[in-house]
Amino acid sequence: MIIMKKSVLIKDTTREERMQIVAKGLDWCGDSSCENCSGCSLGVGALEKMYQPYIDGLLELSEINMLHAATKFTHG
Repeated sequence: MIIMKKSVLIKDTTREERMQIVAKGLDWCGDSSCENCSGCSLGVGALEKMYQPYIDGLLELSEINMLHAATKFTHG
């Protein structure tokens, strides 16, 4: 049985679905209890703010992640 994963692109999701996608993606502790403890060390303050442009339909997840990587990490 092949399970097709639903697209997370803005054009394929509603705002509510994008909110759920972000919440699920930020649930790294695995128990849905994220309290923004900064344990992820992304250095963006509140993580939900980092992904707000996706929720608002302005930037795709990949664009946000690339922008963050371009400003926070260096090669070498």
